[in-house]
Amino acid sequence: MNRRTNLLVFVVFAALLGCGGGSDNAAQAAADTSANDGGLSAFELEHGIGPVKTPVELGEPDAALAAEGEALFNLKCMACHKLDERYIGPPLGNVLDRRTPTYVLNMMMNPTEMTQRHPEAKALLAEYLAPMPSQDLTVEEARALLEYLRLAANDGDAN
Repeated sequence: MNRRTNLLVFVVFAALLGCGGGSDNAAQAAADTSANDGGLSAFELEHGIGPVKTPVELGEPDAALAAEGEALFNLKCMACHKLDERYIGPPLGNVLDRRTPTYVLNMMMNPTEMTQRHPEAKALLAEYLAPMPSQDLTVEEARALLEYLRLAANDGDAN
């Protein structure tokens, strides 16, 4: 056992010595990763962790897509969310004023990992004390919900 301990100490010591000669860029990248919660990239910090890997640009409003989203909201989200007031979860009427569209989509489709690793989602979990359950949304369903939230906020519609 003593021989193993000595070997382990030697390996750790050698690794630490070997890390000292790296470039400033490598050291900065390591510091950036360790400084943020969960080792997230800059993209993930801004846009969340999930299947949507590129920023979503919202085009012209789509009323038909929003109507699909409203039906999904009433079916899957309304039990925990209201548009204009705190409920089991946060109000969603102005969510796009606080988060990027990509973040909202990733939160809808990947709530478990988001609440485990993303600092904003972790803070919401700490505040509301209710984890967002996965609704097994497709990208298309999440996009319809996003369009509903976008248009409902502009209309002042409150459920």
